[in-house]
Amino acid sequence: MGRYGGIGGLILLALDVWAILHIFQSRESNGAKVGWTVLVLALPMVGAIVWYFFGPRSSET
Repeated sequence: MGRYGGIGGLILLALDVWAILHIFQSRESNGAKVGWTVLVLALPMVGAIVWYFFGPRSSET
C-alpha cells in the first residue's frame, strides 16, 4: 500500500497536522512560519520531529 500506508500514514498525518497547527499559533514571524510549514510538508516525519525539538517554545508552563 505504499511507504506511508495504513496506520503509520494516519499517525504521520496527525503528527503533521499537529505541527502545522502549532506553527501557525506560534509568535514567530510570517516568514519563519512559512519556512517551518514548508519543512513539515516537504519532509513529513522529519519536519514534525524537528519542529517539536527546535521550534519556538511556548511561554506557558
